Amino acid sequence: MPNTGLDAAQLRAEMPLFTGSNWDYGSLRRVYEAIERIAFDELGLDIYPVQIEVITSEQMLDAYASVGLPLMYRHWSFGKRFAYHETLYRKGLQGLAYEIVINSNPCICYIMEENSMTMQTLVLAHAAFGHNHFFKNNYLFRQWTDAGGILDYLSFARDYVSKCEEKFGFEAVERILDAAHALKEHGVNRYAHRSRPNLAEERQRAESRNAYEEATFNDLWRTVPNAGKEAGDLDDTEKEDEEASRKLGLPEENLLYFIEKRAPRLADWQRELIRIVRNVSQYFYPQKQLQMMNEGCATFVHYEIMNRLHDKGLVTEGSMLEFLHSHSSVVFQPGFDDPRFSGLNPYALGFAMMSDIQRICEKPTGEDREFFPDIAGCGDPFGVLRDAWANYRDESFILQYLSPAVIRKFRLFQIADDASKPSLRVDAIHDELGYRRIRSALSKQYDLSRREPDVQVVDVDLTGDRCLVLAHYVHDGVLLDEKTCRSVLRYASALWGYGVKLHEIEAASDKTLKTYEAAAEGK
Repeated sequence: MPNTGLDAAQLRAEMPLFTGSNWDYGSLRRVYEAIERIAFDELGLDIYPVQIEVITSEQMLDAYASVGLPLMYRHWSFGKRFAYHETLYRKGLQGLAYEIVINSNPCICYIMEENSMTMQTLVLAHAAFGHNHFFKNNYLFRQWTDAGGILDYLSFARDYVSKCEEKFGFEAVERILDAAHALKEHGVNRYAHRSRPNLAEERQRAESRNAYEEATFNDLWRTVPNAGKEAGDLDDTEKEDEEASRKLGLPEENLLYFIEKRAPRLADWQRELIRIVRNVSQYFYPQKQLQMMNEGCATFVHYEIMNRLHDKGLVTEGSMLEFLHSHSSVVFQPGFDDPRFSGLNPYALGFAMMSDIQRICEKPTGEDREFFPDIAGCGDPFGVLRDAWANYRDESFILQYLSPAVIRKFRLFQIADDASKPSLRVDAIHDELGYRRIRSALSKQYDLSRREPDVQVVDVDLTGDRCLVLAHYVHDGVLLDEKTCRSVLRYASALWGYGVKLHEIEAASDKTLKTYEAAAEGK
């Protein structure tokens, strides 16, 4: 046999990692190690240690029900979600995700045992490296989530809820969790004025809660006037109310936090249940602002890794065809007149923008040099992308990096929908000014502050009926849905223990547009 000059190690490197659709744990290990070398040496990724869990379709449905978390306390809403997804899956109306990945340290990656070996390779690149890198490095995850403590905290939360059910009864616990779940969207800190909770220390903190709550309760109600106070002391009463409001930290954006700390009638175990719900809500808060970037990063990473594996001869042509079929389905963007259209596909937009950044860095056009002078032709696309993955969220990423080329690809334009006018008006088209206006308009659609109502605690009537006063600051004339608002206020009143009032206030003029009230239970 002629000497080709290649040693045995080189020959093995050029052989495919697998050739069939079946997989085993040895194949998974070889594929993971090959992906790891590309991710670290060529893409410069930085990840948490990975824990891979192989699960069945039934376990995947269960993971859907518990919003993807490996541990969770019991609540009827999770069972309802399980039944919903199971029914759609069994009838063939819905498929299952190939993977679920947990933002934790170590990063837990669930993969389906029904996946082919090609799909296992894809999801390892996508989740164990793409999502993992994004979780570890993006500033919002670093600022608001405790990846090292979330698993311990979920274990604590599950055990605590179970103990409360045994001690106080299932229905009593369910009432608190129902109310807290209704308010969980208003149970997050949106600004870094309060330190991130160290979830790993929650057990120790829970033990010292009794003494703390006693002091808080006494301080809250010490300003209630004595029965013997004279009518002439009203000025002093007003000053005391102002001082009380200042000490209460009003206005307060985190409604669940305020109720947990200040509601006068809650028992300690009830406050702890509320704290559990809001800590879990805080864990998910960054994900709502990073869906497009997170999925775009993972999709871009798996596309690069799979192509590099193929270039090295580690993946066969048949596997690449299977991969490309799956990938093209993931990044497919239906047209506006397609029955499947439901807005911009975050996978499609994220992948398109990140692929476009790579093109701009390597092969820029004159238009690219005008719109992106700092990165056009720099020759370091992965450096630019790693910086973007670390320092931007969906809104700012679009505002900074959405190019005219991507706008043309997605055929985006801006229309003005004025209710006072008989027809729509096209406000921005594909010209220099139009590109900038489209980019600005699209970024605003990803601004969470514009998509979620701005509700704050603004006052507590300490001298009267102890009514909790909320304000919804209305932007662009969008009021709350009346039926939903009244229902949620009833839950807020149940937790507060007294009446709750909500004013809808026009943010620009401070004009009160509408008022809702919910009386306390039994009143």
